[in-house]
Amino acid sequence: MRIGRRTLLGAGLAAPVAGSLAACGEAPEQTGRILRSAARLPKAYETPLPLPPVKRPSGGMIEIAQRTASVEILPGLRTEMMTYDGVFPGPTLETRRGEAVTVRHTNSLTLPTATHLHGGHTPAKSDGWPTDLLLPPGFESDHSHHAGHGGGHEAMADPKAQVTTGRRDYRYPLEQPATTLWYHDHRMDFTAPQVWRGLAGFHIIRDDEEDALSLPRGERELPLMIADRAFDEDGALRYPALDPELLGEPGVEDRYMAGVLGDVILVNGAPWPEAEVDAAQYRLRLLNASNARRYSLSLRASDGRPMNLTQIGSDGGLLAAPVEHEEITMASGERFDVVVDFRSLAPGTTVEMRNRLGTGRTAQVMRFRIGRRATDDVRIPTMLADLPEPEKPDGAVVRRWHFRQASVHGRRGWGINGKPFDPAVPQARVPLESTEIWEFFTDAHHPVHVHLSPFQVLRRGNRGPGPMHLGWKDTVDVRPYEAVRVRVKFEKYAGRFLIHCHNLEHEDMAMMAGFETV
Repeated sequence: MRIGRRTLLGAGLAAPVAGSLAACGEAPEQTGRILRSAARLPKAYETPLPLPPVKRPSGGMIEIAQRTASVEILPGLRTEMMTYDGVFPGPTLETRRGEAVTVRHTNSLTLPTATHLHGGHTPAKSDGWPTDLLLPPGFESDHSHHAGHGGGHEAMADPKAQVTTGRRDYRYPLEQPATTLWYHDHRMDFTAPQVWRGLAGFHIIRDDEEDALSLPRGERELPLMIADRAFDEDGALRYPALDPELLGEPGVEDRYMAGVLGDVILVNGAPWPEAEVDAAQYRLRLLNASNARRYSLSLRASDGRPMNLTQIGSDGGLLAAPVEHEEITMASGERFDVVVDFRSLAPGTTVEMRNRLGTGRTAQVMRFRIGRRATDDVRIPTMLADLPEPEKPDGAVVRRWHFRQASVHGRRGWGINGKPFDPAVPQARVPLESTEIWEFFTDAHHPVHVHLSPFQVLRRGNRGPGPMHLGWKDTVDVRPYEAVRVRVKFEKYAGRFLIHCHNLEHEDMAMMAGFETV
């Protein structure tokens, strides 16, 4: 299996990356540039909030068909998408802790995929390593001249790549606490456009400990996948890929190198939707599934009253105790599990979810409308889970990871520790069962995601962890020119895993590093 050299951006960028980052301040506190839609966009809050279909294991197995589908996102227009099971987002997978599941993916798309369970404590061969491709039938013969992804450019081999055709079984032990995970495409060089085109869905793990708590459930538990996109006049997705066929040159046009920000905010695949709710408490599982956009979310009732978001969980499961927030800042890949109390609101009242980091219509996200009074006996516990205090182990190895612009095979791109991603060469070897301190340093906003094991944030700059870093995390929003220190223990599974930026344009333009647990 040969994987092409990254030939990222035409030689001679118009401006150095740092300059282009500064120029991308069209949106506050964003690293990226806004891609404008040509389509006529609907008014906010006229589309009902959809909920993805739920799939549960049967005989320890869930089957998912990766296929192209024509989906209605903007009212009256059709959008051709890459999907899981023909829907966007993909189906929500519901599983239970300790009950291992095999998820069988069948690829009848026109392009290779690699599926990653984001936040899953997963053996290496099922983690979605970017060159462990699932090819559609006939792909190799039809596209042999593209076998190197670089479309004939000098190739970079990955001798360990596990490539299959037609279908692939991903085995998830699920030996981890109840939490909100998500699954998405992770194909080397083309993760960003393939997620943009629809390859993302929720995976919720449940367990007895969480079931025993008094929390909103059933229809009062809403998974909310927040993502931005841009559309052509006919409803087709806009995306500034250098190769729209996603077969040759990876990356995006020069001016979008910092990240692609859409001008339409989707929740569960609907533009600025409205959800009708009871005057009761609701659990919202918030996921930022955008390629590059950050959100700072707050709630305000139609009478002007701000409403708190009570955080009960993070990327890796429940917090030790609930925490009240006036707003929640989320980078790409992060999840926040919150409870919102609508009990004091009269039927007909509306509650708007706003995004302080948006401008114009991207400052709007969705709206809730109180439909009826209701009984509600939920009492959020003062203690949720037994979490260890993060502590620095004596004598722990400290590893430093620098997320900065880098030369990628002679062109401008992104790298870690000055190097572009090479799937055949790990940047670190980590002993299994060891606890290490990892430090992340940045030049721009980089949401840093670590595969295999969750971590606890110890420090941000000169201070302790901030209010957005509570509990177990797998993705942390590292701000420009900042250092974040985390404690991570690598358990159980030996093999190849990744650390990378979850700004997907940065990831595709080489901001990944492999590490090997031994």
